[in-house]
Amino acid sequence: MSVDLRHESPDYFQYEEHGRRWPFVLLAIALIFLVLAGSGVLWVQRQVNPSGASGPEVLVTVEQGMSTTDVASLLEREDIITSASIFKYYARLTGLGSIEAGNYVFQRKSDFSDVAKVLEGGAAKAEEERVTIPEGLTLPEVAKVIGQMPGRSAEKFLEVANSGTIRSQYQPAGNNSLEGLLLPETYFVAKGADETAILRKMVDAFDQLSTQLNLPGAAAKFGLTPYQAVIVASLVEREARVDEDRGKVARVIYNRLQEKMPLQIDATVLFALGLPAQQSVSFKDREVNSPYNTYKIPGLPPGPIASPGRKSLEATASPPAGNWLYYVLTDPSGKHTFTNDYREFLNAVNQCIAKGLCG
Repeated sequence: MSVDLRHESPDYFQYEEHGRRWPFVLLAIALIFLVLAGSGVLWVQRQVNPSGASGPEVLVTVEQGMSTTDVASLLEREDIITSASIFKYYARLTGLGSIEAGNYVFQRKSDFSDVAKVLEGGAAKAEEERVTIPEGLTLPEVAKVIGQMPGRSAEKFLEVANSGTIRSQYQPAGNNSLEGLLLPETYFVAKGADETAILRKMVDAFDQLSTQLNLPGAAAKFGLTPYQAVIVASLVEREARVDEDRGKVARVIYNRLQEKMPLQIDATVLFALGLPAQQSVSFKDREVNSPYNTYKIPGLPPGPIASPGRKSLEATASPPAGNWLYYVLTDPSGKHTFTNDYREFLNAVNQCIAKGLCG
């Protein structure tokens, strides 16, 4: 039987056309859903198992009465996990039990599985000792802290640190001093661990963090060696007094090096004189005959002047953009004024003197 389609209504054709399209529409929707679902799974996967190497060790104290939610938030604040909310679900799905109060040592940017293992293992045991190395200490000052640990000697620590027995990957050939190459951090060490073992732990932590922050990449960008970038970080550590200034201090150092201007950094003079950090430097002090006197010697000093902490290393690896060439302490809070104008610099110096912040 033949059918004369000329007598079929327009609605018939629309129905036929839409009927043929629906499978394709449904398929497209399904594909979009799968792509979105896949992207979501990949995102969660990256939170649970972040890419790249883990960071340095960090001490975390779980207080009595803390819930899993409290602990997850603490771990996120300390940059150990990427997401507290996802970790809570992870802990529930993996059956992580109650968390014992006490001290734990984690690595920053850790896999959730590694964090769970540490928590399941319980708080630090009595056979471990804790030692905290503050930011900005010189090598002899670090040795003094280690020497206060039972059975350890500052002299022995310093001897090993200058012997070349343990080396940092950032240490140039022919240089045996680990000045500036020990990461300021809180460490747990086994009871009875000797000075060599403690030193190795600190050097490994420094190398790991500096590589994670891509300090070599920053060095190459500014025409420096990785070791010279460590020197810059040590200057930042001793010069900046508030964290928000660290990046700007690093940028000033880079700018002055590129302009071939003397750095004229007081902290290097204090290091040359063996004086404590952050005290006034006189005109007479600036005449000291030393390769560390950046008022007399162009460029960077021959080595670091202190142990830079995480924030100074971050500032050195990723300084903000800016054309500043000068900075002056102008606020009792420790904040500096930054400028590229010499007259503004002189005005800032007068403010510093008027406020009793400069000698």
